[in-house]
Amino acid sequence: MIGFDPLYMLILAATMGISWLVSNRLQSKFKQYSKVPLRNGMSGKDIAEKMLHDNGIYDVKVISTPGQLTDHYNPTNKTVNLSDWVYDQNSAAAAAVAAHECGHAIQHATAYSWLQFRSKMVPTLQISSKFTNWILMAGFAVAAMSGNVTVLAIGIGLFAITTLFAFVTLPVEFDASKRALVWLNGAGITAGQEHEAAKDALKWAAMTYVVAAIASLAQLMYFVFRMMQYRDR
Repeated sequence: MIGFDPLYMLILAATMGISWLVSNRLQSKFKQYSKVPLRNGMSGKDIAEKMLHDNGIYDVKVISTPGQLTDHYNPTNKTVNLSDWVYDQNSAAAAAVAAHECGHAIQHATAYSWLQFRSKMVPTLQISSKFTNWILMAGFAVAAMSGNVTVLAIGIGLFAITTLFAFVTLPVEFDASKRALVWLNGAGITAGQEHEAAKDALKWAAMTYVVAAIASLAQLMYFVFRMMQYRDR
């Protein structure tokens, strides 16, 4: 069975290890750059509201949300949700996060194609995520007993949706960070050390999405490899 396959366990261990390292590095960077104050004294809330208004967006509200690194843009109710420390804090890290989330709001307002594509994928992703693991387990069991890979192929197809979503997320996140950095520099919000800190923070945030996409692809390739083995028996 898949759960006891040494190759699969190696893939899981490697991807989980890399993910942990990147996540740990991200938290370290944000902790470091949260101690780099902005000379203009602006908080994350101030920066978010200014970026939205500078881009002609007045129907998006900036609100505070509990937790750390829980920041996100909600297109349903048009809110930029900033975690407590970003919302109130004056730092390069807070500026980077606030501007990044506003980058998503601008993508929404300008009908950014990759964001639209990802949004259209969400309903399908929600449905497939409910059944993927069960169908994969059933598929591996049937393939092991009979060599029939039909159920397994269906499970792999559903898992492929998750992998595609992870890769579609990449241009969305990279573009939001690019918009954030261009605006922070152009509006004079960050400069010198402040800007370099904001840039580095967003780079490591983006790395978490890259690792997630690669991990999903590695698992998908493994599933296909195993299916081919069963089929060729």
